[in-house]
Amino acid sequence: MATLTFERKEIEKYIKVNEEMADKSTMMGVPAEIKDGQVILEVTPNRPDLLSMQGFLRTFKSFTGKEPGLKKYKIEKSGHKLIIDKLLPKEWPYAVSCIVKGLKFDDSKIKEVIDIQEKLGLTLCRKRKKGGIGIYPLEKISFPIKFKGMLAEEIKFRPLEFPEIITGRQILSKHPTGREYAHLTEGWDKLPVFIDNKGIIMSMPPIINSHNVGKIDATTKDVFIESSGPDLNTIKKAIIIIATALADMGGKIYSIECVQQNGEKEDIPNMESEKMKINLENTNRLLGLQLKEKDLDNLLPKMGYDYKKGEVMVPPWRLDVLHEVDIIEDIAIAYGYDNIIPEIPKVSTVGAESNKSKISRKIAEILTGLGIIEISSYHLIKDEDASRYELRANKIEVENSKTDYKILRPNLIIPAFRVFAENKDNEYPQRIFELGKVFGKDNSDRSEIGVIENDRLIIACSPSDFTELKKITDYLMKMLGIKYELKESVKKELIEGRTGALIVNKREIGIIGEVHPETLRKWSIKMPVSLLEINIEGLFG
Repeated sequence: MATLTFERKEIEKYIKVNEEMADKSTMMGVPAEIKDGQVILEVTPNRPDLLSMQGFLRTFKSFTGKEPGLKKYKIEKSGHKLIIDKLLPKEWPYAVSCIVKGLKFDDSKIKEVIDIQEKLGLTLCRKRKKGGIGIYPLEKISFPIKFKGMLAEEIKFRPLEFPEIITGRQILSKHPTGREYAHLTEGWDKLPVFIDNKGIIMSMPPIINSHNVGKIDATTKDVFIESSGPDLNTIKKAIIIIATALADMGGKIYSIECVQQNGEKEDIPNMESEKMKINLENTNRLLGLQLKEKDLDNLLPKMGYDYKKGEVMVPPWRLDVLHEVDIIEDIAIAYGYDNIIPEIPKVSTVGAESNKSKISRKIAEILTGLGIIEISSYHLIKDEDASRYELRANKIEVENSKTDYKILRPNLIIPAFRVFAENKDNEYPQRIFELGKVFGKDNSDRSEIGVIENDRLIIACSPSDFTELKKITDYLMKMLGIKYELKESVKKELIEGRTGALIVNKREIGIIGEVHPETLRKWSIKMPVSLLEINIEGLFG
């Protein structure tokens, strides 16, 4: 949850603030509290478009029927270009930008813009791991703007709120913000910078802007906005969210032609709405209602959509809408959960815990008793993770994925590697386990979708060796009352001679071993890792 705090008098310039307003906001999915002259809102991570007063007001006015439907923003071409150089660090290859003109800033508005920028950096951009955002006074820069990579020692500018010009290397060690985010650039051969046509360094993302050209004040009327990072879709959405918030402050949006490394050109921001189909029968079945077509005509505009004959126009700032089910959820919100009458299902059955669930629960109890931390990772993995694992022939890719998580995980080893990679600078020892589903191709006639799934357990420890993990395995099997054998085995990611196959009832059900140093290097994992992965169904099969 992100907490937004606004002065009551500021919001009251647009809507009446009272308990009724707080109740409606809560019904809309944004819990609100009015306290000590302030309005406090709780925004869920899946709605970054609500991280500004303007985004909240746009949604609230739509929900209450004051300004229903899809809000349109007029975009004009600026005639300017952003050129993305090929010599950028591979970890940070994309950038987009736009211009907003005609703004009137004061101290409160400047604080509001900085808050939007920071909250998007923490939420949508995952603490700047997936993107950085910069805002600059337009009059202080000249076009075309270049986004390029430079050696840390070659970068020289005065960072925000710093008294002197220093190098990129010094920014990472001396500046407070540089020290906080220096870990993001670890291992990069170059650092990315925005440079204007006069050769002035504007910023060094994802770290910090220049103090001279990257700081807005009360005299600023027009701004240049950029976003850069490893995920093009994320930074495009970040630009849309900030640009629309500034437009709602009274500004006018101008697009910039962004030329990516591959030569692909696109005018940013792209404010085209996405068309999605919705089935009335599916809606009624999921919600247990008997809605008619005319009901959708009334309910969907309350949630900021345009709707016509089974087709929904989704706003470009709605990152959370990925599937028909997401729209159906919004229909339920617009209808009002308090208006849905609860019913006892007309089914005469008695619920009971499945054997598989009992086994999984017992395994979890045993391992947590050993001080091993349970994790829960996504069912999808990134393409870059699949490449590191050299997963090729058996990749199962999700069509039309809206994120960089697009491949069904074939094992629990890949998510475990990512956990260690992302926590390499945290305290050791790190001992984790996960119980979850993995997916594989099923070419049999019995399969309708060509995918088979099964439940697995992974235990992974760092720093650790084969001996330590075998002790954990021995204890787990003893507590479960299972006899097992070990047979020497070979697996590419593990060290030969320190790897074994687990045999239960004369069937191979899993693998145990020490991770190969080359595998650790690929994932930038600093400490030795040993792991065990087994098929849970094979334990009692």
